[in-house]
Amino acid sequence: MNRASKSLLCAAAGLSLLSAAGCAAGEETVDAGEAPAKSPASSPASSPESSAASSDAAAGSGSYADGEYSGTGSYIPPSGTSEDVDVTLRLEGGVVTELEVETSQKNPTSKQYQREFTAGVKEQVVGRNLDELDVDKVAGSSLTSEGFNRALDAIRSEAAS
Repeated sequence: MNRASKSLLCAAAGLSLLSAAGCAAGEETVDAGEAPAKSPASSPASSPESSAASSDAAAGSGSYADGEYSGTGSYIPPSGTSEDVDVTLRLEGGVVTELEVETSQKNPTSKQYQREFTAGVKEQVVGRNLDELDVDKVAGSSLTSEGFNRALDAIRSEAAS
């Protein structure tokens, strides 16, 4: 299976997960074109430049099998060349205990933003519950966050027990 097929599969799995989460009693549904509503609570490490706010739409069952999981998410920067974000993390009790992020770095401008994102995202993710993660802008990079969040959606689907 090539990268494009994996990316499409990951995106479909993420949308399926979001759809299922929105169908739970008392929860709002989110249209595919809308951004998920964010909880007003923010983490102590949040700032205008970077945040990992809780997302009502991304909240799944909260029941994940412990282990190591990987997922790939992609996004299209202004250069028009698809960029990939490969995420590998370890879960223990639904909490991220380890995180590794690799990016495709196809475009020089994207490469700079991806490098800054990768350097700052760990502090936003490690120690947090997987259901609470919805990374916004990290170190000025918002597009890389899109790919990262898509990879997290794939991981949530895989880790759901």
